Amino acid sequence: MSGNTIGKMFKLTTFGESHCVAVGGIIDGMPSKIEIDRQFIQNEINRRKTGQSAISSQRKEVDNIEILSGIFEDKTLGTPIAFLVKNSDQISKDYDHLKDVFRPSHGDFTYQKKYGHRDYRGGGRASARETLVRVAGGAFAKTFLKTKGISIMAYVSQIGNIGLEKNLDDLDLRKTENSKVRCPDKKTSERMISYLDEIKAEGDTCGGIINCIISACPPGLGEPVFDKLNADLAKAIMSINAVKAFEYGSGFASAAMKGSEHNDSFVFKNNKISTETNNSGGIQAGISNGEDIFFRVAFKPIPSIMKKHNVIDKNGKITSIEGKGRHDVCVVPRAVPIVEAMAAIIITDHYLRYQAYV
Repeated sequence: MSGNTIGKMFKLTTFGESHCVAVGGIIDGMPSKIEIDRQFIQNEINRRKTGQSAISSQRKEVDNIEILSGIFEDKTLGTPIAFLVKNSDQISKDYDHLKDVFRPSHGDFTYQKKYGHRDYRGGGRASARETLVRVAGGAFAKTFLKTKGISIMAYVSQIGNIGLEKNLDDLDLRKTENSKVRCPDKKTSERMISYLDEIKAEGDTCGGIINCIISACPPGLGEPVFDKLNADLAKAIMSINAVKAFEYGSGFASAAMKGSEHNDSFVFKNNKISTETNNSGGIQAGISNGEDIFFRVAFKPIPSIMKKHNVIDKNGKITSIEGKGRHDVCVVPRAVPIVEAMAAIIITDHYLRYQAYV
């Protein structure tokens, strides 16, 4: 199976399945002498843990990271950083009824057709369990970016049909982690939670939207043509389980705008060139321009529902099953640190490339 590595200068390779012994990763390209706060790395992993609330999966994983190499005296060596997190709360028997059937909108059918063999326990490699490794890798990337003054913050702006009605300027993103659904507005957060309680009672699931802002990114990050910064961000974010759409800057709204409305006029203030507006989302011609980079990500409802529904077996016979196991009602709140992590990996990768030019 190829396609398990992301990045060129800063590379993360992930391994493991939902119900195997452990998941883990190898980071290659992390600069040396970067001080590592192990508690920060662990805290980032904890942000995506299961069992955070009644709406998330109740799988009780400890998720303690074991760093195997690449760090000495709490500083990076510049050598590969290897780490793993053991799986400890698998209940594989919950998936026995899925051995010979293909669930709708899962990876069951496509994995079987591609590889001729699949791990049906918890989705195997297609499970969101794999994203834990991305969060760990992203925590190391965030640590590097912090030394450059770059910060990345994401938050939930919509769950189901409940969306934020406030603009970013009216939000205090420091309140994001105070909310069970990681929405920085208290009233909207409460409405989202009530909605999720209703969806859970129905045995159903729902999707939502995450917004992300990358601040203090210097101009010059990104490569021309195929390695544009926006293209690499889109690929990284679209690789996250359940993501259905990526939009940066003015996005789809730009299709209805005139050029005179969309153009970001240059101004000179605070002793630097900047733009009066930011319809470009901080990226022009695939290269960062020094303004905030912002994007939105749409997640579908996860397909593991607790309602009785039709499936097809390997012989083409239609049958029905009722959901078992432990699943999120909505994956979006737990996906916030995953979105941040993937953005951090891409920005770190491009920053290291950018250093070759300056």
